[in-house]
Amino acid sequence: MNMPSEKLPEEKLLLRALAGEATPYVPFWLMRQAGRYLPEYRELRKKAGSFLDLCFSPELAAEVTLQPLRRFDMDAAILFSDILVIPYALGQKLDFAEGEGPRLGPFPGLKDFHDFDIGAFDKKLQPVYETVSRVREALEPDKALIGFAGAPWTVACYMIQGHGDNEFTAVKKFAFGNPSGFDKLINTLVEATSRYLIEQIRHGADTVQIFDSWAGLLPDHYFERWVIAPTRKIVDNIHKVFPKFPVIGFPRRAGQLYQPYAEKSGVSCVGLDQYFPLKEAVHSFGRKVALQGNLDPVLLLIGGKPLESALHYILKSAENAPFIFNLGHGVIKETPLEHIEQLAKIIKTHQR
Repeated sequence: MNMPSEKLPEEKLLLRALAGEATPYVPFWLMRQAGRYLPEYRELRKKAGSFLDLCFSPELAAEVTLQPLRRFDMDAAILFSDILVIPYALGQKLDFAEGEGPRLGPFPGLKDFHDFDIGAFDKKLQPVYETVSRVREALEPDKALIGFAGAPWTVACYMIQGHGDNEFTAVKKFAFGNPSGFDKLINTLVEATSRYLIEQIRHGADTVQIFDSWAGLLPDHYFERWVIAPTRKIVDNIHKVFPKFPVIGFPRRAGQLYQPYAEKSGVSCVGLDQYFPLKEAVHSFGRKVALQGNLDPVLLLIGGKPLESALHYILKSAENAPFIFNLGHGVIKETPLEHIEQLAKIIKTHQR
């Protein structure tokens, strides 16, 4: 098992950016960089059976994790898994219907899971930890490995709704109507997520990202309660075991709430979606935390001059702030490979 090193590996550009350095070249990786746009992924997906079978097969999941680096030479691999493995490990039924996304079984109710069975939880997630170890062993020394988990608010949305949605109105009614009860679920997810991420770090992750895909659905007072505060608790729990370990937070569509998130959540780096101006982030909070983002995935889908112009604008906007290039959301499955090749070439040849 690989333990995180106290000494920052100088050759890992992404970790240098996370440590607050304005690196001479901008490190990059892409959300959903391992996925359906890659023919080698689609081929492996056919062999795996179900999506969950792929996630819980360490050999296959490790291969999927490494596939985009072979093609595009990103600065980091991100673990191939899914944010909903946590409710699955807590005992909620989970399936992925082809073309429909995740389907979760009935929500068990607002009971206090504080004493959930850690042994059973870890046993279900052991294949994920093995995947992390396998990828760590296979990566080149200059490549970082990113672990991840869904944030408590976002995972709770799926647990209660049972599937994806654009508004999660039923979840908000549930939460706003019984906030103290909802806190119990959030607290359980804080504990489970902390455990999950700490184990990924123990098995070789260089950093972890907390995906809060539905953070933008909450008004500011609930955003503080169910986005910022739980993230802070998770970061603090990680730091009790691994002091100063870098954590990336991605509160998608947070808008003007990005700033308090950057200031209060404890993360080392804030991932920006395409709707928040990078220039504004650089000047308002980009000297306190590293920034990551924020190309619109549709521009990557289009490619050509629009992509080139957008890339140069983002790189210029980042100025001399600690910065990691990424998308504002995930790679769209129809994205041509040559457009990602175009992106990689521009990013890698841009010297600040």
